[in-house]
Amino acid sequence: MDVIRTAILGYGRSGSTLHAGPIEKNKAFHLTAVCDVDAHACQMAVARFGCRPYDDYHRMLKEEPLDFVIIVTRSDQHCQMTCDCLSAGINVLVTKPWAVNADEAQRMVRTAESSGKLLLPWLPARWGSDLRRLRQLVVEEQAIGTVFLVRRVQGSFGTRNDWQTERRYGGGYLLNWGPHIVDTPIQLLGSPVKSVYGRLKQTINPGDVEDIFMGILTLTNGALVQAEYTIATESLPTWFLQGTRGTIVVNGTQLKVNATTPAQPSDPTKYIAMKAAPDRILEETLTGNLYGDEHQIYKEIAAALCGEAHYPVTPASALELSRVLDAIRTSSDENRVVMV
Repeated sequence: MDVIRTAILGYGRSGSTLHAGPIEKNKAFHLTAVCDVDAHACQMAVARFGCRPYDDYHRMLKEEPLDFVIIVTRSDQHCQMTCDCLSAGINVLVTKPWAVNADEAQRMVRTAESSGKLLLPWLPARWGSDLRRLRQLVVEEQAIGTVFLVRRVQGSFGTRNDWQTERRYGGGYLLNWGPHIVDTPIQLLGSPVKSVYGRLKQTINPGDVEDIFMGILTLTNGALVQAEYTIATESLPTWFLQGTRGTIVVNGTQLKVNATTPAQPSDPTKYIAMKAAPDRILEETLTGNLYGDEHQIYKEIAAALCGEAHYPVTPASALELSRVLDAIRTSSDENRVVMV
């Protein structure tokens, strides 16, 4: 295709920035239409792009010759909108969480397969500068030996008062933050999830869904992942990786590697001798976006839509993430370990 005729469905905070920004800068795309129930949002898009405004996406699909729709609406709307666009013969990118649960995700995958169109899940943290650097250290260099435990934490001490606090809209921090902090340790270690133990709790937010969660995942290779979103005025390390030959700690953009090989004491009673001095300490500041460079991602999206390359995030891998997030919720609801 000479130009990718594109529409943004949901021109709010994310739609008008994370998605409209790279569309505006990339000549492969032409923003043909925008759809939003907010008339002011549509007016802003028209002034910026000269596109056609709609308040009904069904009418947009009938009237506009589109190649690509970007869905950036409430979580509970993603599945139906995605299936409608795919069934209309249009490629779709759907923001995170791409589905409220695995059943919805499976429906979207089946619709994409039957339509023959591309279904592109938006998981930008897979392009994150922290994950990229950790892959170099852990996978390529094996800087701390075999990693047996990864802790991934994000937190805040602020409240929300929007649809993200309501279950009926697909709200809650598990769906909002899980695609960032549950998915990335799994991608780093490159092993499927075997079992899950989870806890969800509502603390300071209004509404009826969780604002903190914790998932303890056992991977098929035996490694453990602890992923947590928490409410606190003080912050924990965002990454804490434990390996057989050292530890890696990440605090935002600050990364530290403490690599060592502990010697076995000749006298088994000398327990203190088991503490080894570091062989290598590396400290550095990460550069780049921790949640992915949207401009780079859209270059790869354009290549996929033009048939020049495969999009790195497959629907199958996003479906597996949905199953893991479902398992965390089920484990918390039923107070048991859930096999995935």
